[in-house]
Amino acid sequence: MTEAERVIGTPDIPDAEGADGATPQQPSEGAGPAGDGTGGGRGRKKVLVLLGVAVLAYALDLVSKMIVVAKLEHEEPIEIFGEWLKFDAIRNAGAAFGIGEAFTVIFTAIAAVVIIVIIRLARKLYSLPWAIALGLLLGGALGNLTDRIFRSPGVFKGAVVDFIAPAHFAVFNLADSAIVCGGILIVILSFKGLDPDGTVHKD
Repeated sequence: MTEAERVIGTPDIPDAEGADGATPQQPSEGAGPAGDGTGGGRGRKKVLVLLGVAVLAYALDLVSKMIVVAKLEHEEPIEIFGEWLKFDAIRNAGAAFGIGEAFTVIFTAIAAVVIIVIIRLARKLYSLPWAIALGLLLGGALGNLTDRIFRSPGVFKGAVVDFIAPAHFAVFNLADSAIVCGGILIVILSFKGLDPDGTVHKD
């Protein structure tokens, strides 16, 4: 009876495309919650990837800032590639790359909203590239939000520690790098038509 119901329910889908009726443009893992239950397991794995990437990005950012504050702050910049790249510790009250220093509280609120949106989006996440991209965004946002909350001059007004100083460019940190890389990856995935739930849109 189960086999008959399956055939009747999907008369136009060849068996080679899978029992859950997925097509190449809509991977079966994207239909997990409404399918045979295996997609839910794949979704949990993608969430674990997101969390793993976020934890790694956050940890690298946090450790690097601790080292910079302890060893480099109030010291002469360290030349990495001559004049082209230096490590120079500064405190940034603005957004990424020193933008908008007069709006620290607003940027803090935006970072908190981004984190909440990513957590909510993770519930329907079935795409590995999206998991990596969102993990980078989450880890970077958490890294800078930690500075906003716990560093001087006060809660939600704290200045972010920046230290990567390329020539003729703004000083930034690893959290900023994670956010930018995650954003670029999301743009690429959007152009490719890949959604967070694993479906692919072909124009």
